[in-house]
Amino acid sequence: MKRLHKKVCLITGAARGIGKAIAELFHQEGAIVILSDINDEAGEVLAKSLKLNSEYQHLNVKLEEEWAQLSAYILKKYGQLDVLINNAGITGFLETKGPYDAENVDLASWQEVQSVNSTGVMLGCKYAIKMMKQKGGSIVNISSRSGIVGIPLAVAYAASKAAVRNHTKSVALYCAEKGYKIRCNSIHPAAIMTPMWDAMLGEGAMRTKMIQEVEAGIPMGHFGAPIDVAYSALFLANKESKYITGIELTIDGGILAGSQGKPTE
Repeated sequence: MKRLHKKVCLITGAARGIGKAIAELFHQEGAIVILSDINDEAGEVLAKSLKLNSEYQHLNVKLEEEWAQLSAYILKKYGQLDVLINNAGITGFLETKGPYDAENVDLASWQEVQSVNSTGVMLGCKYAIKMMKQKGGSIVNISSRSGIVGIPLAVAYAASKAAVRNHTKSVALYCAEKGYKIRCNSIHPAAIMTPMWDAMLGEGAMRTKMIQEVEAGIPMGHFGAPIDVAYSALFLANKESKYITGIELTIDGGILAGSQGKPTE
């Protein structure tokens, strides 16, 4: 039997990148996948490519009314939700005007990043708990390496991902204390080659140079791929991780294992 056989799984930010990879892998593993995003065209295309046991629903994660509407729809159609992947997120670089550094950060840009990355995850957890508390389930929040270390030139993004990391633990403990069979864990990717990197890497020779510079700081020597994160989400979503809750799983090629201030031989 496939690892997510007939499990109802909602994936936010599913139209591209990590969300898309998770949706495709979960579908291969027998899940009924509900893809959500604000990029309706790409989301619809992906859902149609998966065919059976797949559908697309528009969801702007920062809006509670849309979470409420989608939750009601899922319960009416499927009767339950087994897995939520809170993946939708933005850096702010493409979506807001900036600046983004600690000294000059633009307040509106800060608020937009927080509303999507932090508030969006909080709302996802809130409504997932309501949908899962009768039969149990798994919530997987996609945070970032930036939620563990400081990022001086992207303070809103770093702070929002740190909030995801901590909220995950609060949700995990809350559900355990209530006796709900709901687990909640966070994944912290770094240096995963997705469209989110495009604004930072540029094009042509500059892109090649930037990639080489980034990879020089990765112990494993290369960028990761979205499927690397998807495999981790699959583990946390199914019964293989039934005794795991409140953890932070780092997918970063070894970046956080060491220090740039390491001594030479």
